[in-house]
Amino acid sequence: MNEQALIALSAIGLAALVCQLLSWWLKLPAILFLLLAGFLAGPVTGWLNPDQLFGDLLFPFVSLAVAVVLFEGGLTLRLNEIRGIEQVVRRMVSSGLLLSWAVIAGAAAWFMHWPLPLAVLFGAMAVVTGPTVIVPMLRTVRPKPRLANILRWEGIVIDPLGALLSVLVFEFIVARQDQVALGHTLITFAGMLTTGLVLGIAVAQLLGVALRRHWLPEFLHDVATLLLVFAVFTAANLLMPESGLLAVTVMGMWLANLPEVHTDDILDFKESLSLLLISGLFIILAARLQPGDITTMGWPALGVLAVVQFVARPLKVALSTWGSNLELRERALLAWIAPRGIVAAAVAALFALKLEAEGYAAARDLVPLTFLVIVGTVVLQSATARWLARALGVAEPDASGFLIVGAHPLARAIAGVLAERGLPVLLSDTDADAVRRARMESLPVYFGNLVSRHADRKLSLVSLGRLLALSPRREENTASALRYRGEFGSPLIYSLPSPAERSDREEDTERRIHKPVIGNIAFGREATYERLAAMLDQGARIRSTRLSESFDIEDYRHTHGDNAVALFAVSPGGRVHVFEPEPRFEPAADWTIIALVNNDYGSGE
Repeated sequence: MNEQALIALSAIGLAALVCQLLSWWLKLPAILFLLLAGFLAGPVTGWLNPDQLFGDLLFPFVSLAVAVVLFEGGLTLRLNEIRGIEQVVRRMVSSGLLLSWAVIAGAAAWFMHWPLPLAVLFGAMAVVTGPTVIVPMLRTVRPKPRLANILRWEGIVIDPLGALLSVLVFEFIVARQDQVALGHTLITFAGMLTTGLVLGIAVAQLLGVALRRHWLPEFLHDVATLLLVFAVFTAANLLMPESGLLAVTVMGMWLANLPEVHTDDILDFKESLSLLLISGLFIILAARLQPGDITTMGWPALGVLAVVQFVARPLKVALSTWGSNLELRERALLAWIAPRGIVAAAVAALFALKLEAEGYAAARDLVPLTFLVIVGTVVLQSATARWLARALGVAEPDASGFLIVGAHPLARAIAGVLAERGLPVLLSDTDADAVRRARMESLPVYFGNLVSRHADRKLSLVSLGRLLALSPRREENTASALRYRGEFGSPLIYSLPSPAERSDREEDTERRIHKPVIGNIAFGREATYERLAAMLDQGARIRSTRLSESFDIEDYRHTHGDNAVALFAVSPGGRVHVFEPEPRFEPAADWTIIALVNNDYGSGE
């Protein structure tokens, strides 16, 4: 039995890895592949039985996993990022939520012929739009920044609120038998709200003080935070049942916004853990479905899905954006994007068995209907949202900007010239001093590791379509090129190699041995980071020269020789091309050459 459990757990982990890889390769939300894997492992083949595998530990495990996911989501919410969209987000998670809840509950009661309390419970569970599916979708859709921020904030904040509403409805259903349902529900709501807020804020404040005053060694930051999340979740539930999800979300949000408390390392760890937990949860919960659960519900279930997508969401967005400065086409995209995620699946699984025990036979359909809504919204929106955003004109234009690895003086000089030409640029570095200097020069910069989970969640690639790896550290350039090759494509990845790297490639060429190269070599045959940085230190400057009929590219090369390293060529239409050892373009009259030129040469454009 122990061997079978080990095999099952290892297989779940491997399946989760394969699903995440497929998601990355195909640019589709991982939830689709995770649900498919769980469905194949459970109801189709019968190989995985989560109830038998985990026994009584199944739902405690699900609860703790969801708590970690919500804490991590709260940890990403910085108040300074919501400026300008506060009113819309506030309405989305308050009056808009209530309207959506009512419409979905009415649809469940009408189409499924459920008792009203059960329909209201389903409506509460179906209002959530999970960040685990929103964020990957936004990377593909690439809407305007404020639309992306609205959807991301809504997805993170609404998760615990939906869970809270579900708990309140469940408590109301159970208490109806004692004829004290309303009073009991109000008391429960007040108790849950108080417990979640007080406990979440208090522990976050205590942890913030401990981190700020270095009461904990760095190697314990991640572990201590994780254990405190478990403790807060458990303590809140003991004090007031089902208030734990609210408590951990508040804890994450409060900790993220405390002054002088750095949570980036904690967030990196939590994001990796959340990825593992989310992947496992979807497979496990999907495996609990029974063959025919969804098909036996038939057309009424599709009617509920249609109302969720085409009625509830548009009405919610119309109410939430009333009087805002959002354009009609922006509101249309918001009205289309609302995929459901892990919290809806987990809450449905938690309450379905409890309600069946209370005598609600129809509760057995809660889980399959919830999964149908999850799969239906994700598949439909993933397939159409990018096209719709472009058709409405609210998608960012084809990306032409540069994501630059490094914020050292050379990277800042190159970024400054590109920015002057109107190209979007974003520098990235883990050196705090380099990041500070970039900010002083008014250059956009990301402080962190480009290949971290934190970058995946926080970094906006809107208008960025090319990677320029300029780090003096070879491994950083390679890791960044590998990570963003899937985002931009190998032809748009450029790396500035070290002298040793260039020597290796030249030897390989002489021997006609072709090793796989990640992307392209930037700035010609003789360019290395060391050479360009040395030229800059010695007074070289980046200068622009316009070609003409009487002064072509050969004349330019003859004039400057080794005293200039060509970096970019700008076509008459304004397209910026990166010079390579064998350029795929031929500069002609009216093109502009941007080069790093020794101080004694070139007078500029």
